[in-house]
Amino acid sequence: MIPVEEALAKILSSLTPLGAEEVSVEAALGRVLAEDVAARVTQPPKPVSAMDGYAVKAADVACVPATLTVIGEAPAGRGYQGMVESGQAVRIFTGAPLPDGADSIVIQEDTEASGTSVTVKEAPALGNYVRPAGLDFRAGDIGIPAGKLLNARDIGLAAGMNHPWLRVVRRPRIAILATGDEIVRPGDPIGRDQIVSSNALALSAFVRGAGGEPLVLGIAPDEMDGLTRMIAGARGADLLVTTGGASVGDHDLIQTVLGEAGSLDFWKIAMRPGKPLMFGKIGDTPVLGLPGNPVSSMVCALLFLGPAIARLMGQAAKGPETQPARLAAELKPNDRRQDYLRATLTIDADGTMLAMPFAKQDSSQFSLLTKAGGLLVRPPHDPARKAGETVQVIPFRDSYF
Repeated sequence: MIPVEEALAKILSSLTPLGAEEVSVEAALGRVLAEDVAARVTQPPKPVSAMDGYAVKAADVACVPATLTVIGEAPAGRGYQGMVESGQAVRIFTGAPLPDGADSIVIQEDTEASGTSVTVKEAPALGNYVRPAGLDFRAGDIGIPAGKLLNARDIGLAAGMNHPWLRVVRRPRIAILATGDEIVRPGDPIGRDQIVSSNALALSAFVRGAGGEPLVLGIAPDEMDGLTRMIAGARGADLLVTTGGASVGDHDLIQTVLGEAGSLDFWKIAMRPGKPLMFGKIGDTPVLGLPGNPVSSMVCALLFLGPAIARLMGQAAKGPETQPARLAAELKPNDRRQDYLRATLTIDADGTMLAMPFAKQDSSQFSLLTKAGGLLVRPPHDPARKAGETVQVIPFRDSYF
């Protein structure tokens, strides 16, 4: 058995970031930027008013009250075309360009208008409420660096920088194949000795949430010919993920297929749950073989599949981060495998995170995984722990997990 860190390093080192494609800026949410986004325009393009009021020369209103002649109006999108001379003012609205000759804005609350004149009651500082040209960005400025996972704020900035299209990394195509005569799809007739399969659909949701495009191939039977035919459906995928068939039983055939039709990099990880995880290739397609137990499958997806997708998308790929928490119950000594215990995570009155592992940790209990707030991580040979000791946890922060 190899350590978790070594297994992850082997997986990531065998994957390379995918190529780029062009998408509309409105469709780029959640995509990884393939090249820097530089501003095509200056924003604002010229000095503009930040408030409704009057554009004036600050020197004219240094001593107040001061009465000025209103010579025109400047609404947003249509500036005043003349020159503001001494003793004059232009009625101006938020976003309108500052007229030539003016250097400051007096907000309307500090004025009293009467016909074609306005009396300024509060003296503005020079440049008051004027947004200078390029306050936000200038043409050529790098607004968003390559490799950034685009969020709604990034979309707004890219649009403001006048980019209707963006080059982003292609979404990884992840083929998903469940295996086993004992499982059926939800809604299908259930045989006497069968159960409903959840792995493929849970993994499909995980892949989509992580930024990939899932391709669910179905359920492969426990026989070589049928399994080989269904694996062929992954041709063209960037990664094939299998569930089940990765252990040592006579009907666990994924390892056999990798040995005969591809290559097996490693098998068996010193972890719980998820020991029978494997990784290899069939042709040019990397294959990540996950265990069949649903909790094992999803824990391995969090630890290995998520970073693999990030790597394919050109992001910094690493395992999920841990943070300290206070243990809320006693734990017995751990054995030689790294343990990932489902646990509830709560915040104490003093702001400390409390981790309460479930009493039962069977890898078939998906219901407990949905109730958990994270995983309590125990290294190999971790000694017995008392309540109140500090432990490391992986909170389930991503909304899609």
